Amino acid sequence: MGGKHYLEKTVLEASRERISRAFDETERQYIAFSGGKDSSVMFHLVMDEAIKRGVRVGVMYIDMEAQYADTIKHCREMFQMYRDNIDPHWICVPMRLRNALTNYEPQWIAWDPTRETDWIRPMPHGCRGVKDYPFIHDEMTDGIEFEEFIVMFGQWYGQGKNTAGFIGIRAQESLHRYCAIATWEKRDLMLKGWRWTTRVVDQVYNVYPIYDWLTEDIWRFHAAYPGRPHNVIYDKMQMAGVPLSDQRLCQPFGDDQRKGLWLYHILEPETWFKLVARVNGANSGSLYINETGNINGYNKISLPDGHTWQSFTNMLLRTLPPKMRDHYADRFKKFIVGWHRRGYSTIPDEAPPQLEAKQWAPSWRRMAKVILRNDYWCKGLGQTQPKSAAWVRFKEMKKRLPQAEAKNQDNLL
Repeated sequence: MGGKHYLEKTVLEASRERISRAFDETERQYIAFSGGKDSSVMFHLVMDEAIKRGVRVGVMYIDMEAQYADTIKHCREMFQMYRDNIDPHWICVPMRLRNALTNYEPQWIAWDPTRETDWIRPMPHGCRGVKDYPFIHDEMTDGIEFEEFIVMFGQWYGQGKNTAGFIGIRAQESLHRYCAIATWEKRDLMLKGWRWTTRVVDQVYNVYPIYDWLTEDIWRFHAAYPGRPHNVIYDKMQMAGVPLSDQRLCQPFGDDQRKGLWLYHILEPETWFKLVARVNGANSGSLYINETGNINGYNKISLPDGHTWQSFTNMLLRTLPPKMRDHYADRFKKFIVGWHRRGYSTIPDEAPPQLEAKQWAPSWRRMAKVILRNDYWCKGLGQTQPKSAAWVRFKEMKKRLPQAEAKNQDNLL
């Protein structure tokens, strides 16, 4: 069960086999497409199987408005290339997204209907909106969470049938993605005991056919199949000196994603100027973010003269907008109460930096840093983002499922 199991085949051969088996065991299939390098390779592989079988496959592309122009061109090229074999869903709905660049607008809404004049670009012709998806209720039209939409789309598209949603994630990219594939906790949620699948809701399964590919494998594929389109924004990233491991596509304003914000300024200046006008804090972010990802004092934070860390924290709280001030105050109260229960009757002004770095000791300095770094979910205090409603439904479903039979435990790959 533990460790790696190497197969006597290439990752390309293994991926084609996984895709074929997923088609065999499901009645409906769709691709979750992002326009990125991994997603594009998976798109090509799934379409090879669909064309061979003579079936149409759904393609879900969620357009989050703030995208590289080259990504939009690439997505159009892919949709056009496979137009005879896909059921296209180019989706433009109000999507609530994180903005880690300012305390004054902690979230922004892509395709916000109340700010149409500020959109980075017009909605693409032929895209699908709120009226095309009956699962989007009136209370969601002011911004639906990305994770919620993904789950609800799969449930809607599956129509109550066994459905495969192909996802182009790779275990190499992050620990979070590795755990999504490798964790044994999901053994009750795998299709036919295949670890590269996860049941997300009802009869809908996420399928990760290229989970074991390395970055080098992705580019070997494009070299071997030069006629298959790839997103040329990666060529520009390479010319800008971005390491292969850091060449990723994502909405640019999130807590982790903001590290790549500087690239918009370099690669697509015209898009960059539109981002500045669209999202609060983007311009100031460009002044402090560079290729190392530093922003808002990530290198060093010093205490102003005449302050303790506690008084400095309270001063920072008073400078915040009321909604943000209440948000951080509630998080700090939980932090303080939690350490009181561990035996700290008072919170020290500061603790040894080594202990603070490992989150082994509380301090007011840690709370001040959370505000200065715009750490909205207070990860620096050991806290996390609340789970979305979609994730809660996923966990509830997991509890209801019967235990998988032991005979499937060895059939991991």
